[in-house]
Amino acid sequence: MIARNLRHLRLFLAVNDRGSVTTAADLYNITQPAVTQAIAKLETLAGGALFERTRQGFFPTQRGEILARRTRRALATLDPPLVELSPRLRLTASHAQLTALIRVCEAENFTLAARSLGLAQPTVHRAITQLEQEAGRPLFQRTAFGLVASRAARDLAQAARLAFHELEQAMAELAETQGRELGRIVIGALPMSRSVLLPGALAAFRLQRPTQPVHVAEGLYDELLTGLRRGDIDLIVGALRDPQPIADIVQTPLFQDSMAILARNDHPLAGATALTPAILAQQQWVVPREGTPARAQFDSFFTEAGVALPASIIEAGSILLMREMLTKGDFLGCISELQAAAEIRHGLIRRLQVPARWTLRPIGVTTRAGWQPTAAQQLILDLLQREAAGLE
Repeated sequence: MIARNLRHLRLFLAVNDRGSVTTAADLYNITQPAVTQAIAKLETLAGGALFERTRQGFFPTQRGEILARRTRRALATLDPPLVELSPRLRLTASHAQLTALIRVCEAENFTLAARSLGLAQPTVHRAITQLEQEAGRPLFQRTAFGLVASRAARDLAQAARLAFHELEQAMAELAETQGRELGRIVIGALPMSRSVLLPGALAAFRLQRPTQPVHVAEGLYDELLTGLRRGDIDLIVGALRDPQPIADIVQTPLFQDSMAILARNDHPLAGATALTPAILAQQQWVVPREGTPARAQFDSFFTEAGVALPASIIEAGSILLMREMLTKGDFLGCISELQAAAEIRHGLIRRLQVPARWTLRPIGVTTRAGWQPTAAQQLILDLLQREAAGLE
């Protein structure tokens, strides 16, 4: 990993900005050979020259420009919380120390953090102690229930996660210059996107990127949002939230969806035309979980009519589970119209004629504010846009 020596990256950026090894060496009070050696090691990791060496100075190559841009973004995220703890940490904090900090914040235990890193517990403890000594204050409070990170420790751990992710992005972009597909793309998939948007977009992506690693993470919105904000997930696809839950994300609408009420083909209410909220409230339901936009619309359908919510509810966001439940009894389902389109088209279930004024739900992509996608990630975004256009 190119992030393993943060000091080398700082030296690289100094040479890039000043065009001179001598000036960079003077800035960091080290020898010119030390700077030259640092650049050489980075060039080995980058797969080629980062600078063109001329009599007029050092000028970045395409690789150098990529690494400089991503390094600048990474350090702009990492340096403020480092300096807040101690100005010297900007120069002394290492990748190993920051990785240990991240894992201890997550595990709240030195032994568990060490195990997750494949290290001895004293090694992780020593890394945290070194950070605390430099900061001149404890980063964790020892309690009977484990280690509780201070706010400064949590802020630094979060900044380190995002900075390391930025440098992983750099490695992916550097691989692009060599025609290689590097860097796993992680997509957070909400229920509707798994059956409507993602299959077509990913199939098209695979035609253009035969070997690019892609991981689709399924989960609840709050879990996926946490992963997105920590840098573990690149983008979330599915229903957007209103109001937006937090300021450091960007929601990009792709299309609008509506809701549908579903039943098995021979349900007693199949074909009925006067299905009022009062009648439907007496039925057994399979609906999305509380807290989702779809569930909010389902609940509003009854409350706006002054009718109590149905007493018999099973919460399930999967159209597959809902379909199977509908075929096992006199259940009704309420879910995204597009999500159920394939099942309706194949005659597996039917849509009931209910005079409901559903509010259109915005479906789209959620990313971190300020996120800059790689070429492969941008391709995913473009293909999702194309897939959404075909649904309108």
